[in-house]
Amino acid sequence: MSTHLYLDSGDPAHTRDLLGKGVLLAGVTTNPSLVVRHPEVVARVTQEEYFTRNEINALYKQIVQEIAGMVDESVSVEVYANCDTTAREMLEQAWEMNGWIHNAHIKLPATPAGLTAAEQLVAEGIRVNLTLCFTQEQAAAVASATTGATPGQVLLSPFIGRLDDKGRNGMSLIYNIQRMYQEAGVEHVRLLAASLRSREHLLACYACGVDIITAPYQLLLDWVADGYPMPDDSFSYDPGLIEIPFEEYDVQAPWQSFSLQHPLVTAGVEGFADDWDAVLGEVG
Repeated sequence: MSTHLYLDSGDPAHTRDLLGKGVLLAGVTTNPSLVVRHPEVVARVTQEEYFTRNEINALYKQIVQEIAGMVDESVSVEVYANCDTTAREMLEQAWEMNGWIHNAHIKLPATPAGLTAAEQLVAEGIRVNLTLCFTQEQAAAVASATTGATPGQVLLSPFIGRLDDKGRNGMSLIYNIQRMYQEAGVEHVRLLAASLRSREHLLACYACGVDIITAPYQLLLDWVADGYPMPDDSFSYDPGLIEIPFEEYDVQAPWQSFSLQHPLVTAGVEGFADDWDAVLGEVG
């Protein structure tokens, strides 16, 4: 499988613009923090005209339906979840969101509640994207929890840039998960490199042949303007950060036996929830 390119955005205008420039986008990933940057949301909240939950959900549905009509492969739609959200609450959102569009991957945090929900959704034939992945152990748990899924039914999104921010080489997590999945024969999970911050991230992802890359609009816009440069045989990536060591995990072990804890997971869940709550006037 060649690397597929996705856009990370909550604004359909970004998808339309890149497609118009000839970028071969196979999909789009969205999340609450991206959706609240949509011009309609920004305009209302600037005037302190907050949304109800029904209103913001309706706008989210409208946004992903517009995007879904422009890309064939996938649009990731993220459930609302804070640290107290139960698997049942995620499932109820997932069932509704999966009916919004024909090409949805339901985005869930790679937490115990998220994996509990993912396990059931996969059994029902629903496509999922486990997000906020910061450890190889989380990746092992995702492979275990979704055993039996069809190839492409499950996406896993390690966050490169957020690890870089903490002085750890986020790309080394990508390499480690690739190696683990290859050695274990995991074929049902597609690795989706997320939280790209730079041209170097983009090129490093292409160089290692990751399944999917999702990148922000401005990064792709600049890349296009420079003529779509790609890594050649001389390309090397060394950000000068601490490497994340490879670890041995049995991906056939029960997923509940793995630790899913990481400070960036908690911070990420809380950050997405806070952004959503802010447009409801519930933060501050």
